[in-house]
This record gives sequence, C-alpha cells and structure tokens, in this order.
Amino acid sequence: MTEFRTGITLTSPAFENQGRIPSNYTCDGEDVSPPLMWVSVLEKTRTYALILDDLDAPLGVFTHWVIFNIPATENSLPEKVPPFGTLSNGAIQGRNGFGNVGYGGPCPPVGSHRYVFHLYALDILLDLQPGITKQDLLKAMEGHVLAEAELVAIYSKA
Repeated sequence: MTEFRTGITLTSPAFENQGRIPSNYTCDGEDVSPPLMWVSVLEKTRTYALILDDLDAPLGVFTHWVIFNIPATENSLPEKVPPFGTLSNGAIQGRNGFGNVGYGGPCPPVGSHRYVFHLYALDILLDLQPGITKQDLLKAMEGHVLAEAELVAIYSKA
C-alpha cells in the first residue's frame, strides 16, 4: 500500500472534505458515525474496508473506526452504524483506539484535529474476526488494495 491508487471517491452529505465534522458525530454529541458514500469504477472489487484515524492525537495516530468486508454491492454506510461486530450486510467491525468495537467519534483533548476516513477497495473477502485491530487489518489487506480514497474532517472542542 505504498502508492495511492485512484478509481474511487469518498464523500459525506454531513460535511465537505477538509470541513468541520458536525458535533453530532463526536463525543460532544451523539457520538454516532456519519453517513458516507463512495463511487467506484473498479470491476474487480470484492469488498471495501474503512479506517478512521486522528492524525493529530497527542501520542500519535489514534484509530476511531475499523470496518471491513463491506460488500462490493454497497456504495455507502448509513449514519449511526450500530456497534456490532458483524453487521446485517456481512461487514465486520474491528476495535478502535478506545478499546471498543465500532465507531468512536472525534474527541480531541485540545486544539483542532484532522480526522481521515480511508476507504479501500479490495479484491478479497478477508477471513478476519470482529474486534481485530487496524494493524491486523492493514496486514491482511497487503497486496489486495485495488484503490483507496480519503475524506478529511476537522474538529475541535468548542
């Protein structure tokens, strides 16, 4: 995954790229996942994976969401994805930096932080269990990434 591959775009109706994520999706609000949508022109995609990282966390990159095996037939994630290990569409959620399965919203201790949603188109259905870490997912994805896209949100406490 050393080179950035195009062929996929990621957006959200809740915020613009490089825009402020609404507080509803943070620890200052409901702390629910935002809606996400993507467009892909890749025919060989079998699944998608998504990782949400805080690039400005005091102790280094902090992971807020790990979800994978999103079926290739899907082109979005709804608002308020439930914190279940396995979702009804077969997608599987890993453990975030808070130690929980599913989404954990932005919650910066101080200052403005950049939160990057990384979406990966994969040519494989991953044989991994719910609750895995980001590192486990990245290792399993090696050699299987067809394309990737990023969406950046900004957040700071009021």
